[in-house]
Amino acid sequence: MANDRTIARLEARIKERAAHAIEFELNDPRSAFITITRCQLARDLATVKIFYSVLGTEADKNKTARMLESAGGFIQRQVARVLNTRVTPRISWFYDDTIEKIDRMDHLLNEAFKADREVNPHAHEGWTPDEPDEPVETSDEEFETPE
Repeated sequence: MANDRTIARLEARIKERAAHAIEFELNDPRSAFITITRCQLARDLATVKIFYSVLGTEADKNKTARMLESAGGFIQRQVARVLNTRVTPRISWFYDDTIEKIDRMDHLLNEAFKADREVNPHAHEGWTPDEPDEPVETSDEEFETPE
């Protein structure tokens, strides 16, 4: 059993090496727009869960999942080269939908604040939505540099 600091160090190294292998060493067009979000290494160092995120449609996500499963052995060998352990952890791939959930929550909060502003125009005085309702006009005088 490894201590927490050792596990954190190995997780960071696995994440870094797996991401490098996917980005630069795989010659597969399905490997575009993949982000390794995190790794969870078992305390016995036998298995590692690698969480990834993909930009694109549901079909792109399915293609990426199949590609990662088929390239798993190659990526595991690349990870083994940089780890100084007796046993290389077995890699399992998991789709991480955290980014999608964050985006959805942000969208819902923006809608709630806009609806609240319609009811009470002075509510949330310091808050501005991510996307302004109408374009903001600026003049060139605001951007003049002093001489």
